Order: sequence, then C-alpha cells, then structure tokens
Amino acid sequence: MRIAILGAGAWGSALAVSLSSHHAVSLWTRTRADCDALASRRASRYLPGISIPDAVAVEADLARAIAGCELVLVATATSGLRDIARAVAALDASPSLVWACKGFETQTELLPHQVIAQAVPGAARVAALSGPSFALEVARGLPTAVVLASRELSFASEMATALNSSRLRVYSNVDVVGVELGGALKNVIAIAAGICDGLELGRNARAALVTRGLAEISRLGVAMGGNPETFNGLAGLGDLVLTCTGELSRNREVGVRLAHGIALDAILGELGHVAEGVLSARAARAHARAHKIEMPITDAVCAVLFEGRRAPEAVERLLARDPRAE
Repeated sequence: MRIAILGAGAWGSALAVSLSSHHAVSLWTRTRADCDALASRRASRYLPGISIPDAVAVEADLARAIAGCELVLVATATSGLRDIARAVAALDASPSLVWACKGFETQTELLPHQVIAQAVPGAARVAALSGPSFALEVARGLPTAVVLASRELSFASEMATALNSSRLRVYSNVDVVGVELGGALKNVIAIAAGICDGLELGRNARAALVTRGLAEISRLGVAMGGNPETFNGLAGLGDLVLTCTGELSRNREVGVRLAHGIALDAILGELGHVAEGVLSARAARAHARAHKIEMPITDAVCAVLFEGRRAPEAVERLLARDPRAE
C-alpha cells in the first residue's frame, strides 16, 4: 500500500520507519529546510540513534507527498489537524484518512473526529489511531500494540489488517469517541502520576492514582458516548499505564518537574516536544463540568498547571477528600 505520513516529528517519523518495511511510504514535513536535512542525514532529531530508511521518500510538497496514496496518515499535533485535513481535502475530495494525534483542539475543545467532520465534510473512510506506543520504541522495532477506530467497521478492519505487522500489532475498533478520549485524558492523569513520582510518594500512591484516574476517564468517556469496554483496552488502560509509568513519557515528565518546583513555561521550553496533557487538561475539566462528572485528579492537575497551586498542596487536598464507596 502507498501511504503518506504527514508530520515528521517523533511519531510520524517512527511510523514511517515501521511501516516502510512493508509499504511504500512518503513522509511530509512542513518546511523545505527540514525536508532537506531529513533527506540528506536520514535521521530525525526526535529519534536518537534511529536511521530513516532510504525507502522513505521525504517530501516538503503536500501534493507530491499524497499523490497516488491509498492512505493519508496525519501525525501532527492535534492543534495542526484542522489545517492539514483541509489542505488534504483540497487536493483529494474523499481521502482515506487516519489521524494519530491525541487530545482536544485547544480553541474549540473538540475531539479529533469532530475536527475532521468539520474540515472534511462527508468523509467516510476516516479513523483514529491510538494506544500505548512510545515513538522511539516503535522506531526501534520493539513489539507494540495499538488500536485503529472507525465508525465504518469495514474500513477499520481493512486498515488494521493492512497496517498490522509482527512488531506493530493493530487492532480494529468502532468506538471512535472512546478511543480518542482514552488517548486524550490519559495524558492529564500522567501529569498527576509524574507529580506523585516527583514527590516520592511511593508505588502504592501511584497505583492508587492510576486506578482512580482510570475511573475518571471512564466516567467522562461513557458520559460523552464512549463504550465502557474501550477504557479497559489498549486505548484506555493500556495507554494510561504506559504514560503514567514510562520514562519516555513527556506528560509524566511535566508532572515530575512540577513537583520539583519548576515553572510550567520553563518545563515546556526544556522538553522541546509537545506535552498534550497540558493542552488537554482545561478541555477535560470543561467537558466534565458540562456533563456534571466529578474528576478530582483532573481538577488538581488544572489547579497546579493554571492556578498557581503548589504540587504538595494539590496532593494534600486530594488525600483529604471524604472516603466513599469505590
């Protein structure tokens, strides 16, 4: 299959490396300078120690990148999804489109599938790709399992089969809302897990936080139309555990540094990567309030991120909550 991957950050580059072993892949990057550097060095600054195979065609021209492609896979940040989708639709009125970004659109607080519905009206062959997947491990060829969700079951099954390999297992799903919410909300909980670890509260505390975080995700996810079973699968529990415990997790690292008293702006400047949990926290809280869903961990994360509350105080307030049935 001929695939165009749009976005040459860590995730887009990792997918290009992985999928190029059994597909014809073009990798689009926004600027000519980045394109030339990537094409000549065959290495990404986001994936240390990884070579971009010669089989991957690196393009700066969008029309050239998607020409003749059977699948367009958008791997930009969620903030760039709308513009990219519109640009693709201007070149191809009915693209087969998969997005691999997680989180809410900042200005509208919409989920990615809602953004796509506005940017590419009437598009039917569309899907979300999510699940527990650090880009560097995918690029290294380490075993990974993800989920591809589309309301069109035939498209989900077709694309999952096509993209599946021995090292990148792809499962199909029809619960787009649940899969996207799992991918968005786990990043918020991962910031809380980082705070927990940064304050050295112990493994017991982290296990409790992850478990109660999953309860928050499930409550809001079901209220917004997700399938309860989705949150116990790869896009829910799987991604949550990875992001809350893995050393490669940017969102967890944000929490660790917040616990150490570092200012948020300084943290984001030092990371050099998008930490979607910061952008998703406000939207998650807004959706929870709109649906009258209690999400105390999310509220605590927002208080630390945006209201100047110190991490130790946020933890103490959580621990002081009245006991209740699980």
